[in-house]
Amino acid sequence: MVNHERLHTVTFLKYFDRDSYWKMMYKYIGSDVTSMVTLPVLIFEPMTMIQKVAEILEYSSLLDLADECEDPYMRLVYASSWAISVYYALQRTWKPFNPILGETYEMVNHGGLTFIAEQVSHHPPMSAGHAENEHFSYDLTSKLKTKFLGNSLDIYPVGRTRVKLKKAGVILDLVPPPTKVNNLIFGRTWVDSPGEMVMTNITTGDKVVLYFQPCGWFGAGRYEVDGYVYNADEKPKILMTGKWNEAMHYQPCDLEGEPLPGTELKEVWRVAPAPAHDKFQYTHFAHKINSFDTAPKKLLASDSRLRPDRYALELGDLSKAGSEKSSLEERQRAEKRNREGKGHQFVPRWFSLSGEVSQTPWDELEVYEYNGKYTEHRAAIDSSSCDLEVDPKFIEFNPWQYGNSEAE
Repeated sequence: MVNHERLHTVTFLKYFDRDSYWKMMYKYIGSDVTSMVTLPVLIFEPMTMIQKVAEILEYSSLLDLADECEDPYMRLVYASSWAISVYYALQRTWKPFNPILGETYEMVNHGGLTFIAEQVSHHPPMSAGHAENEHFSYDLTSKLKTKFLGNSLDIYPVGRTRVKLKKAGVILDLVPPPTKVNNLIFGRTWVDSPGEMVMTNITTGDKVVLYFQPCGWFGAGRYEVDGYVYNADEKPKILMTGKWNEAMHYQPCDLEGEPLPGTELKEVWRVAPAPAHDKFQYTHFAHKINSFDTAPKKLLASDSRLRPDRYALELGDLSKAGSEKSSLEERQRAEKRNREGKGHQFVPRWFSLSGEVSQTPWDELEVYEYNGKYTEHRAAIDSSSCDLEVDPKFIEFNPWQYGNSEAE
């Protein structure tokens, strides 16, 4: 069902107020606007950036298959298809909320997977995430670098993604391509990610290089992905082709990259059906991310689901969402002044600085690592004899309960 009030508001912004909106944004041309601009809530979706990080886990079963696979090259076919699968969700052009420093997101009840993410820095905005099941562990330090170009925005993923396949005993490193958001103010907004995605098995030296075709005239080439799985000697072993909004396929190839005789192109991943006419273009999994059905018992008070601005927007109350957003931002500033006045330094609870500085194609990155405390926290709750459960809807959002130098 179409949200006509929201559609009308967005139409008003696009066609009647775009001149004043353009004047507001003009001074930021050429700048990194990740945390510089206060934007109207009507362009937001009811999800925060650290929740959006969790969307890469929708097709985590592909990593299970990668771990179970004996063929080292097919292992990369499964794993890289998992990395591609999240791009379907990136078609959404609503902006997620910036997380509050200390904000968290927890997820369970998804294929035996446990996921925790935390906003570990405000300037620059950085988050860290850790997921784990019996087959793999996934670790992410995320830092976005942007460049505002007027009617478009370039987004550079200055982050590090590592996946450890437990049975296979290998570690995979992922470097995604940059993303470009087109027609931010004038025209119909759309997203493209032209460039190379590289996933490397840093244990063996094998890798997969996939090229995201840029969108040409009249949409030619948009969504298309092509590339190869290479062995450690950089010889092609398997070709891969498909569309990141539909499906990916693979086929064994010769040293020239041509399909081997007697083989055929096979499907490895296909996007799941999505709800029709969803007002935020959400998938079924995106709705699960916002749902308390995927939340563990005794949810942390810092969890994104509990944000009053996010929840008000989900209910369609733009006015309340805007006022709650402003209130949270002001409280964050007040908390910072109070913390600095006491000489305290913010310390994340579930992640710690590793001391490692990673070199990415776009910038240096201080790497955060999972410290294991969340696993201990959840084990203590699960073993507790206390059955008293608080309805998560009545938990007050509080991301400031641990964030200082005296954190446990």
